[in-house]
Amino acid sequence: MRRRTFLELTATLGAGVTWPSAAAAAAAVPGTGAADGPGARPGRRRPDLIVAADGSGDLTTVQAAIDAAPSGATTPYVIGIRPGAYLGQVVVPAAKTFLELRGLGSGPADVVIADDRANGTLKPDGTPWGTSGSASVTLSGADFRAADLTFANLFDEAAHPEITNRQAVAVLTRADRLAFERVRFLGNQDTLYVNSTAAGVIARAYFRDCHVEGDVDFIFGRATAVFERCRIHSLDRGSTPNGYVTAPSTDLANPHGLLFARCRLTSDAAAGTVLLGRPWHPGNDPNAVGQTVVRESWIGPHVGETAWSDFGTWPWTQARLREYRNVGPGALVTAGRPQLTRAEAAVNEIPDFLRGADGWSPDLPRHRA
Repeated sequence: MRRRTFLELTATLGAGVTWPSAAAAAAAVPGTGAADGPGARPGRRRPDLIVAADGSGDLTTVQAAIDAAPSGATTPYVIGIRPGAYLGQVVVPAAKTFLELRGLGSGPADVVIADDRANGTLKPDGTPWGTSGSASVTLSGADFRAADLTFANLFDEAAHPEITNRQAVAVLTRADRLAFERVRFLGNQDTLYVNSTAAGVIARAYFRDCHVEGDVDFIFGRATAVFERCRIHSLDRGSTPNGYVTAPSTDLANPHGLLFARCRLTSDAAAGTVLLGRPWHPGNDPNAVGQTVVRESWIGPHVGETAWSDFGTWPWTQARLREYRNVGPGALVTAGRPQLTRAEAAVNEIPDFLRGADGWSPDLPRHRA
């Protein structure tokens, strides 16, 4: 599956749909006190600001709304985003806490927030952006949430053969207690970078009913990140290997890295050509002993008898890479695919990853099974 272009992503946005004015979007709904436009759900706080590219809201860009939000908030500040394409880098600084970006369309594809730079893309000063600098969206504010929208990096590898460092991040997370629901993350290499402020610092992120796609190391970093009921889609590069789903760099002191629970791992790639991951040691850090756990998930035939790979000189067998009770044509149990024991599985549930010292439990009850 080739990467979708920006024009393809946005060609049908809002087609045949009439969206309400900012005043209508803030109209009261019986029993909730507020609405946020089409698809409003009972109990949801109405937006504090409306972003609309066509000028029908309070502001026309996502970054302007973030800049207008209060600093140091201790309660949610909701930015509603009308259907449309919002192209340009977005940064949520550490001071902007408790922000929520909420798409106001009928589904995540109706609101697209994207940029198109890669690691090797040059800045105006002639130096490259680097992997972190390539991010379309950088999230450094704690307690951030997003729902019902798409984040994408639209860097076109084929159009830029001169750029060899092709890491192109859609979203970089650096903060703690982040939650995403019904959000799409689109890219090729290094789509979703779940990180923290420094090695040894734990930062937690929760993804539910989301879609993440890419090819090489497209979910990576040292954060503690839980993916529940998500679709994890590997793009077809037409090569062998076709790519790696994860590249965890979890610090050795952190018992919890990347967890995929009740997810669907899919691909259009040939059978047995995609690997579940490889351990990343940034800066050759020996303490970056990555953890990826895939449990009780459906795995397509794109994953074969060997699911893990070495990363340079770092052997995968020394990392924390495990599976448990997966199903599907690619859910094989072989010597190259170590499994959790029942006792290990009992201490690697979703709450174990997210609870932390503060007892955090993301409050996303609307679709809880």
